Amino acid sequence: MALVRWRPFHEIEGLQREMNQLFNPLSPIPYNQFALGGFVPAVEFHKTDEAVHLKLEVPGMKPEEIDIQVTTDSISISGERKSESRTKENGVTRSEFHYGKFQRVIPLTSRIQNTHVEAEYKDGVLTLNLPKAEEEKKKVVKVKVS
Repeated sequence: MALVRWRPFHEIEGLQREMNQLFNPLSPIPYNQFALGGFVPAVEFHKTDEAVHLKLEVPGMKPEEIDIQVTTDSISISGERKSESRTKENGVTRSEFHYGKFQRVIPLTSRIQNTHVEAEYKDGVLTLNLPKAEEEKKKVVKVKVS
């Protein structure tokens, strides 16, 4: 019989992490969430006056295995990192690599020109340049002082 430590708030912590991720999709994913079987690539988000720049960590994949779909107000990135076939020999294999399908939908706060998106994949990092729509670049908001 195994002795298991009782953690009464473990389920509440998991629910809180899921709710935080739901309402803030660019928040960092805690490492222990990977242990639950999910593979979610890390994202770096940078916004300038001209464009939105995204970087995703997707090592071990080929560019043709990554599917990118862009609308004017969101971007969806999906793919599958497949495990390598291994032969079992004497001994134990332990792997901390994460395999499986993933999908990441990122809502954008600025409208972009989805026909002019540029993507580059190098050294396991997918870099996306999403130019803002012209009306977003020229957008000026008048503030009334009372």
